[in-house]
Amino acid sequence: MAVVDGKWKPLILWELQEGPKRFNALHRSLPGISQKMLTQHLKELQRHGVVHRESYHQVPPKVEYSMTDAGRELLDALGPLGDWATKHIAMIVAADQD
Repeated sequence: MAVVDGKWKPLILWELQEGPKRFNALHRSLPGISQKMLTQHLKELQRHGVVHRESYHQVPPKVEYSMTDAGRELLDALGPLGDWATKHIAMIVAADQD
């Protein structure tokens, strides 16, 4: 569970399923996440082997993030959890308002 712990990690993986993204594009696609938090989560996801960081040696520097095979498997495993959340969204929202 530590691999997807927190609000942002599953959302980062969701965004990366469409293909490689540069940091700023990923940041724009996740409104509300700070650059510091995105950087921290990307490093943790890399360390867990579900995100790959590709650094291109050019000027200006270019870095892309993509999902590994393990990351795709993890996202597949999270699918039923997302389905459950969609089915019970009213209950979840009500609990958050208490």
